[in-house]
Amino acid sequence: MIAFVSGPVAALAPTTAVIEVGGVGMAVQCTPNTIAELRIGQEARLATSLVVREDSLTLYGFADDDERQVFELLQTASGVGPRLAQAMLGVHSPDALRLAVATGDEKALTTVPGIGKKGAQKLLLELKDKLGAPLGSSGLVGTQRAAASGPPPWTEQLAAALIGLGYASREAEEAVTAVTPQAEAALAESGSAPVPQLLRAALQTLNRAR
Repeated sequence: MIAFVSGPVAALAPTTAVIEVGGVGMAVQCTPNTIAELRIGQEARLATSLVVREDSLTLYGFADDDERQVFELLQTASGVGPRLAQAMLGVHSPDALRLAVATGDEKALTTVPGIGKKGAQKLLLELKDKLGAPLGSSGLVGTQRAAASGPPPWTEQLAAALIGLGYASREAEEAVTAVTPQAEAALAESGSAPVPQLLRAALQTLNRAR
């Protein structure tokens, strides 16, 4: 198993980072949140999980070992493959997922693309004794307080992801503004702004503008 990769960032895409390791470019599948923290040319260290299939070897990368562990635990639930597990971590942090499972928050899970009401109910049952309690001390109240002060977290995550992909700050701000109605609609419906979908929409807006 490849536990981690470390080296300069050679290239970035919306869901992939290429890390140069010993003269070899390792393509690593990452969430937009992880991509947002990387910069081309700078050193990076990503915890990784290698998924082996008959016709492919795919390396998934994470900001830390806790995120990787949750990624692997999520796949112990029936019907959850690596892509869905990564989508769950793209929408929720490891502690947010632990909190959702611990409190039976079906609504939080249905904000993940590909998870419906029945799927969320099944996941809550299967993951109940696997993820454990949230590691942070802030809990839901802290999350609500953070959301109530300052700009919404999704705007900062999205802008950072776009800048990490090479766009100028002005372009990133314009793209964030362009997708704000979509984000607000998602917030009103589910209470969560799905950063991966917003990133795709923002990139489409930027491509049309060029």
